[in-house]
Amino acid sequence: MAEILSNPMALLVMVGIVSIACQYLAFMLKLPAILPLLLAGIALGPMTGVLDPDALFGDLLFPLVSLAVAIILFEGALTLKLSDLAGHGIMVRNLCTLGALVTWLVATPAAYYVLGMPMQLAALFGAIVTVTGPTVIVPMLRSVRPNTRISNILRWEGIVIDPIGALLAVLVYEYLVASHDAVEHTLLIFLKVVAIGFGLGSLMGVFLGTLLRNNWVPHYLRNTTVLTLMLGAYAASDLMAHESGLLTVTVMGIWMANMKNLDVDDILEFKETLSVLLISALFILLAARVEFFTLVNLGWGALLVLAAIMFVARPLSVFLSSPGSGLSWRELAMLSWIAPRGIVAAAVSALFALKLDALGLPKSQLLVPMVFLVIIVTVVFQSLTAKGVAKLLGVRARFPNGYLIFGGGRFARMLAKDLMGKDVPVIVADTNWDAIREARMENIPTYYGNPISEHASLTMDLSAVGKVLVLSPYKQLNPLVTYHFEHLLDKGSVLGLSPGTQEGRASHQVSEEYAKKLELFSENATYSRLASLVAKGATIRTTRITEAFTIEDYRETYGNRATRLYAVDPQGKIHIYTTSHEIALGADWQIVSLIAPEEAAEKSADGAPLAPGDVSAG
Repeated sequence: MAEILSNPMALLVMVGIVSIACQYLAFMLKLPAILPLLLAGIALGPMTGVLDPDALFGDLLFPLVSLAVAIILFEGALTLKLSDLAGHGIMVRNLCTLGALVTWLVATPAAYYVLGMPMQLAALFGAIVTVTGPTVIVPMLRSVRPNTRISNILRWEGIVIDPIGALLAVLVYEYLVASHDAVEHTLLIFLKVVAIGFGLGSLMGVFLGTLLRNNWVPHYLRNTTVLTLMLGAYAASDLMAHESGLLTVTVMGIWMANMKNLDVDDILEFKETLSVLLISALFILLAARVEFFTLVNLGWGALLVLAAIMFVARPLSVFLSSPGSGLSWRELAMLSWIAPRGIVAAAVSALFALKLDALGLPKSQLLVPMVFLVIIVTVVFQSLTAKGVAKLLGVRARFPNGYLIFGGGRFARMLAKDLMGKDVPVIVADTNWDAIREARMENIPTYYGNPISEHASLTMDLSAVGKVLVLSPYKQLNPLVTYHFEHLLDKGSVLGLSPGTQEGRASHQVSEEYAKKLELFSENATYSRLASLVAKGATIRTTRITEAFTIEDYRETYGNRATRLYAVDPQGKIHIYTTSHEIALGADWQIVSLIAPEEAAEKSADGAPLAPGDVSAG
């Protein structure tokens, strides 16, 4: 054991293994990953002394943390489209501006008077704890299932406020650093940092965006080019004006996110792979630096500051942001209860703590423990209580009865429209832009991209989704989508189309376990057959079963022309047809089927006649 503790390579590998283990644990328990990462860091660092980041990295620790935080802020800024700020309601806009300001103005005096922090440090702490973050909110929303309005507001607040809160924290820090110089130079230094941060950030954003938009960089070099040039801009900015780099990369990301005709989705996807190891390891290292006696000595004052942030600042910011939102007092109360802090708060606080050590600011050692305490308490406390509070307030959504349809082909769009006509929530997801464009023209809610990506998990509202129908032709992606959503929504929640007769090649075989999930509609309902039927004029029809028109009449009327899709019981509940489950139909049930045209009807202009029980055609 002593050899491992003294071997830098062994320690680095251990950090990597623990970080992946924490990510996996969070995935299995459906928790925000930041929670097990911070707890593991505290266990390895102050509690056991196994990991000492300062001894392991020496002088390289500060540059490594700085570059990692720059990547986090840049990625967060890339998600901030100004249209989102205006396009997701008055409440989101107000929470991310006025609400953030209110939180800052409450947390700052609380830290100043209760913990005895210098006013500059208290102001920095207040700015850092304004950010919530989608990585901690989204897992909580899946468990709590508040109504759609609350869910959308919280999710978009987390996405939008990350770069805004980080920008506020950076500006406060720049002023803090500047105020340590002679008074007459304070304003000049602050203005210099802001000018270089906004100026260089804008220039680099335009330059890099132009490179990508005009395809002047080979596709295989796009992600690497963006990463290295962003880090180069960070380093250059710091050389021109000390501590301006974070402001530069934040402005750079916001600029690129809002450039016309510039797609940054592939860059964000690259970040997902990078963040699993880099950011996970970063938080273990940051938590390991927290001194245990500082945590213990925070005392009752820390709880008072926590109470001020959770029970004064948040409700006040929600109340002041609410005029014009149309939300009920119950919805406002639910919004006031949920505001967990996340990755940006932890990363920025740890980086500033490293910088403040050199300034010798009194009580600067309190910054990281307090921020980490806010993160852990808000995530744990709100995760445990939010579901009960939502039930008590009556704002919990009913059990999700909606469908996510993966695949935007013509049949999938027809099915989506039919479900929507019966007041069933539907989202169509596809990586094919043409299919998504067609769906949007038919007013079907869509998600363009890979539905199992991190971007999808943060931005796609699944609060109303209870089942996933895999109707895409993508043989490599379909199993990944199936297993991802089975874990997310529980077993039996994902159904796929039969692969039909499989070829003998190994690449065309599917596992026995996966094959059991491919039982949607009927054994011969393959993607190609459904697409072919639709191309030949097949339509989706709803037929009501009555005493006058029985199930036998239905079979006699349509025969093998009908592919039964789903049934609707008298209470309006949807029952999807599968090969392993026969639905017992009774009076007042409805059968929704894909009806192939008769040969004679194909030749006529009028099309196939409706059966006596038909109530709609699509």
